[in-house]
Amino acid sequence: MKDIYGMTHEDLEQYFLALGEKKFKATQIYEWLYEKRVQSFDEMSNVKKSVIASLKQDFYFGKLKELERLDDVDVHKYLFELSDGNKIEAVLMNHDYGNSLCVSSQVGCNMGCAFCESGRLKKVRNLETAEMVEQVLQIEKDLKKRISHVVLMGIGEPFDNYENVISFIRILNHPKALAIGARHITVSTCGIVPKIKQFMEDENQVNLAISLHAPNNELRNQLMKINKAYPLEVLMPVLKEYIEKTHRRLTFEYILLRGVNDSDACALELAKLLKGMNCYVNLIPYNETSHFEYKKSSQERILKFLDVLKKNHIQATIRREFGSKVKAACGQLRSNYEEG
Repeated sequence: MKDIYGMTHEDLEQYFLALGEKKFKATQIYEWLYEKRVQSFDEMSNVKKSVIASLKQDFYFGKLKELERLDDVDVHKYLFELSDGNKIEAVLMNHDYGNSLCVSSQVGCNMGCAFCESGRLKKVRNLETAEMVEQVLQIEKDLKKRISHVVLMGIGEPFDNYENVISFIRILNHPKALAIGARHITVSTCGIVPKIKQFMEDENQVNLAISLHAPNNELRNQLMKINKAYPLEVLMPVLKEYIEKTHRRLTFEYILLRGVNDSDACALELAKLLKGMNCYVNLIPYNETSHFEYKKSSQERILKFLDVLKKNHIQATIRREFGSKVKAACGQLRSNYEEG
């Protein structure tokens, strides 16, 4: 049996054709799942009994178990348990433009970035498509709020779980499913070059964010293992190709670490690296954790870094800080729970 929430609209169309039924039944089922939010096949009153019987035989309704919810100003952080006992996180942030949900794509992460809590506990497995969809459904139900934006920036490297992530995006975006516009969906990657190339072919309208965090190979090698596989001289030409092919603006994420990558010299080097690209830089104040020695840059230093970028004609913003009281660092709540 399969979790019904993992089925794309196209998957369901093919399923019904194989049953000898009409494709439109996929739309019927989607309406019950995502518009009416039923929790059993028996509630689908306009679907004939023989189809209901097949659905019951082949699918089940998955559900995440909520272990903990922490609330702060404009932020709600969830710890969920999966059916096999593994744990993941999701974070809902209230912005002036809507409600943005940060979802996890893996249990743990193998990218091993030096400052990142979610990679400290290694990857156990990929999340199934349904387990990503269910993060959205359960938080909407719990908070009684419509989620308008989704970012794949939680635990895991999305492009290390590529096929399930693409199916998840299709369900997010489908007008009869979660109906979230492609331009309100963002996928964040640390820079897996072959998957970036594939992504520019598959999903042209979805936003892409690159976790950069350093303006040169020497520093990025220290902070991010991925840079040894795909150094900047390999990564940057592919990103320029992405911009040219998709006509989409690229986001670069840059966590500011005190005394590590937050100097004026780093800002100048970053401006030089990004010169002429249709992009902007999202400067992120670091969420300190007890497991790493890295410290958050001072507000004065963050503002100076921003100023250097702007004076060198690089668009940049400082990400609003959320949830310092709710273990907001990615993977922090999970690791604290796992390690007691």
